[in-house]
Amino acid sequence: MNGFVTIKHLEYCQALNCYFSMFFRNKLFPHGYSSCLDGFISVLSSKVSEVAALKRLIRIQHMASPSNFSTVPVSEFILICFPNFQSWQHWLSLPLSFLFLLAMGANATLLITIQLEASLHEPMYYLLSFLSLLDIVLCLTVIPKVLAIFWFDLRSISFSACFLQMFIMNSFLTMESCTFMVMAYDRYIAICHPLQYPSIITDQFVARAAIFVVARNGLLTMPIPILSSQLRYCSRNIIKNCICTNMSVSKLSCDDITFNQLYQFVIGWTLLGSDLILIVLSYSFILKAVLRIKAEGAAAKALGTCGSHFILILFFSTVLLVLVITNLARKRIPPDVPILLNILHHLIPPALNPIVYGMRTKEIKQGIQKLLRRLLEMK
Repeated sequence: MNGFVTIKHLEYCQALNCYFSMFFRNKLFPHGYSSCLDGFISVLSSKVSEVAALKRLIRIQHMASPSNFSTVPVSEFILICFPNFQSWQHWLSLPLSFLFLLAMGANATLLITIQLEASLHEPMYYLLSFLSLLDIVLCLTVIPKVLAIFWFDLRSISFSACFLQMFIMNSFLTMESCTFMVMAYDRYIAICHPLQYPSIITDQFVARAAIFVVARNGLLTMPIPILSSQLRYCSRNIIKNCICTNMSVSKLSCDDITFNQLYQFVIGWTLLGSDLILIVLSYSFILKAVLRIKAEGAAAKALGTCGSHFILILFFSTVLLVLVITNLARKRIPPDVPILLNILHHLIPPALNPIVYGMRTKEIKQGIQKLLRRLLEMK
């Protein structure tokens, strides 16, 4: 290549020198002048064509660079569920539909029962109602869109709807974790300080706790969809997921997403981690207090009041931990596995929460029986 450039360079210099020497000699050698002029024009033309080809090559490389895609605003995204196993979608929709109906029906029944049964108008059941509301909103945000993709192939989702779904998923997930923490504190006061329970855990306490849960988690998770919505998506809008998670969406951007990922990581672990630490501390104090009880059967009764809550926390934490591990080991497992676990995490806990409490809590079970009798009498 260097030899080629050198030869071309010498030919160009010789032709240019010959041309100007003939010119200043006042055309003493017209034949030589004509020959030099032809050589100069030939070499100059080849140089012009080389420069044009080089410009075209640079332009093609510039357009192919990831940082120089078209910045046409993206108006919608396309959700591709289970890219490697799309033939399973119709079969998978059957159990998902069943779990969705179960979650909606069970939580609605629990809310109506607590509302109609006067004996359940207590702080602990108000917290349970708040948890059911969070579960219903999470289910309605995620599952109907997933089923619409499976049944009707409605893969598109608008730009604003995608980031609204992202905000609800992030904020309500942390709200649910924070509600478990408040419920653990409720059980701690009930068992470790039973005489002070009526004065500490009041209706006003539940109202303030609900405001704290919504404000803390809503405000701290709001920057996640805001940061993602401000990125340039360079006309790429295919999301390889069933839902608009921050990682799936931000990967489409041609901007640097380091701060976006770092903020979600820090906020997620700060909120969920602090809740988990406080839950563990509450139950360690509860266990310590129960072990001091010497009355026969009293310890079992005290732990029984925490059984339903502890089961739900354990299941919620286990599913979340499995989801985190699968995302960290994404390169070693099929990409469809984290997608499925993410969907189930928004579906199975909402379906199990009211069932566990309904089966293990005597007052709720009696309230549901009364509700069913009222419905039968109306018929």
